[in-house]
Amino acid sequence: MEGLVPALLYERADGEVRCNLCERRCRVPEGERGFCGVRTNLGGRLYTASYTRISAVEMRPVEIKPFYHFHPASQALTFSSWGCNLSCMWCQNWHLSRSRPPERSEPLPPEEMLRLALRLGAQGTCVSFNEPTLLFEYCLELFPLARGRGLYNSFVSNGYMTEEALRMLVDAGLDAINIDIKGDDEVYRRYCGGARAGVVWRNISLARRLGVHLEVVNLVVTGVNDAEEDLRYVVENHLRHAGEEVPLHFTRYHPAHRFSAPPTPVERLEFARELARREGVLYPYIGNVPGHRYESTYCHACGRLLIRRRGYRVLEYRISGDRRCPRCGAEVPLTGRFHG
Repeated sequence: MEGLVPALLYERADGEVRCNLCERRCRVPEGERGFCGVRTNLGGRLYTASYTRISAVEMRPVEIKPFYHFHPASQALTFSSWGCNLSCMWCQNWHLSRSRPPERSEPLPPEEMLRLALRLGAQGTCVSFNEPTLLFEYCLELFPLARGRGLYNSFVSNGYMTEEALRMLVDAGLDAINIDIKGDDEVYRRYCGGARAGVVWRNISLARRLGVHLEVVNLVVTGVNDAEEDLRYVVENHLRHAGEEVPLHFTRYHPAHRFSAPPTPVERLEFARELARREGVLYPYIGNVPGHRYESTYCHACGRLLIRRRGYRVLEYRISGDRRCPRCGAEVPLTGRFHG
C-alpha cells in the first residue's frame, strides 16, 4: 500500500501482530489497523502510515504548548500527522486525531523538516496537535539531526506510550515533554476511549528520571474532572510522580468535538491553582485565560514577579543570569536560555 513504511516496536503472534508503541498494545489482525488508525498489519508485519505524512507545519511560541520553564520566548517549528491512541470527547484537534492519514499526500522527509526549521529561524522542533508518539519512526530520524544543528526537540503528548518508546525517543534527542493528564481511570474509561491513568503517571515519573524537561497539564473539564477530589487527585499524584518543582498547568476547557458542557469557570481554575500551591507545588499555572495573573511566573520563595506573560507572549523577564530570583536569590528551575 502506498505510503506505508515498516514500523518499529511490535511482535508477531499467531497471524496477528502486537504493537508495542503505546500501552494499548493492540493485537492487530491481518489487513487491519490498531486503535490509532495509523499502524497496519500486512503479511504479519507492522507498518506505519504516518511516516513523512505531515498534516500541519507552523512556527509557534514555546509558551503555547505550554512550556513556561523551557527556553522562554523561543519559537518551535511545530508539526503533526494524523490519528491518536485516545479518543477524548472534547478534543479540539479531532479533525486530525480522529482521521487516518490520506492515501496520497506530499511527503515531508525529516531532512526537509530540519531545513525548513533552520530557514525560518526556529530554536527547536515540537510535535503536537495530534498524538506525537504516532510519528515515532519519523522523530527517531529527525531528532538527532535537529540536535546536531543546535535545535531542541519537544513533544506535547497524552503520555500513553510504552516505556521502551519513551526511552528510545529520549535517546534520539527528545529534550522536553508536556504531558496532559486527563484525570483518574474513570475519566479515561468514560471519556477517552479507555486507558489507565497509572500509565501516564508512570511515564511522567520516567521522563523526570531520564532528565527530560517536563511540564504537566490538566485540562479541567466542566462536570468531568473539576470536583475537589478530582483536582486533589491530580495535585497529589503530581507531587508524587513529577515533584514540586515541575510546573503544573490547570487549563480552561472550551466546548469542542462531541462535548458541549460550558467552559470551565475561571474561579474553578483559581481554586485548583490555590490547592496546588497550598499542597506544595511550587509553580502552578492557569492556562487558556489570556491576561490572568497566574499565567505569569512568580518566585516560589518571595512571590516576586519573574516572567510576565499575556497569552503566549513574554512581556517581561526578570530572572538573573544564574537562574535566580533577583530579590531573594532563590533558584528558579529553568531549562535553556531566554530568547527574547
